[in-house]
Amino acid sequence: MRVFATWKHKSRNWLHKIMERYVVTGGAGFIGSALVRALLNQGGSQVAVIDNFLSGKRSNLEGLDGALEVHDADIRDFDAMSRMVKGAAAVFHLAAIPSVPRSIAQPVPSHEVNIDGTFTLLRACAEAKAGRVVYAASSSAYGDTEVLPKVESMMPRPKSPYAAQKLMGEYYAGVFADCFGLPGVSLRFFNVYGPRQDPLSPYSGVISIFMRCLIERRSPTIHGDGEQSRDFTFVEDVAALCIKASQAPGVSGKVINAGNGNRYTLNQVWQTLNKIEGVSIAAEYGQPRPGDVRDSQADTTLARTLLGHQPEFRLEEGLRRTLAWYRETST
Repeated sequence: MRVFATWKHKSRNWLHKIMERYVVTGGAGFIGSALVRALLNQGGSQVAVIDNFLSGKRSNLEGLDGALEVHDADIRDFDAMSRMVKGAAAVFHLAAIPSVPRSIAQPVPSHEVNIDGTFTLLRACAEAKAGRVVYAASSSAYGDTEVLPKVESMMPRPKSPYAAQKLMGEYYAGVFADCFGLPGVSLRFFNVYGPRQDPLSPYSGVISIFMRCLIERRSPTIHGDGEQSRDFTFVEDVAALCIKASQAPGVSGKVINAGNGNRYTLNQVWQTLNKIEGVSIAAEYGQPRPGDVRDSQADTTLARTLLGHQPEFRLEEGLRRTLAWYRETST
């Protein structure tokens, strides 16, 4: 374990005793770093980031001040996890290898991180008597169910190792709540987008790829006909929902959709970005990717009734904010 950022001022150490301490695994990632920012912005919070920096980036945490610890550690290390989660009011478990194609191309490391790592972290939280665990589950667990929107009571139909792994994490979170008294809630993330999503990886989210193509004035390659639809959710809305899930009463053991309740085709998203920029760049099309679902949309009833979820960002506003960030950081 190595800490490269901790208390900024030794004179503030006395605050440690009165601050709530939160742990974010995968906290240097795209979604994790947005959650870290949201936790620090609410005040009165000490945040510990756990990341092994295989996909997370130290630059995602630049500019953050306050009670922040950053630990270079692997969630599969039980002893390290036990030390780091001790005393946490809540543990947000976002660390994962988050890619359907990668889980098909490289199923072993995906399994080891997404299943073995999740089990190890839950075990460490239970033995260290940490507070509630908020687990980042995935809407990919639904698979290609014909009914839309996707409701939590539907029978899961995972189509990829990644989807099956994230579903197993939900089951483990529920089992640890029932058998070991570890409070936990699973949020099924839909298609999250926003600043700091890496467009350079072959496993990048489609909107991050769209952003780079738009700035470079070149055509993106869409896998399939572009009419596949997704419930695109802005990352700040997801971070806010994670915090609500850590505080809401009566949700331990629950699985709750973390989407906006809308769906847009990839063609619609690309057309909207063209409109925002005032350009007309045609997309190119390739073969569909194995394991991809055709359509996805969240039923947000539980999120609204149990967590008070009220998404702040509509698609066009989220795209504008995301594009502004990519343009600023690409110059």
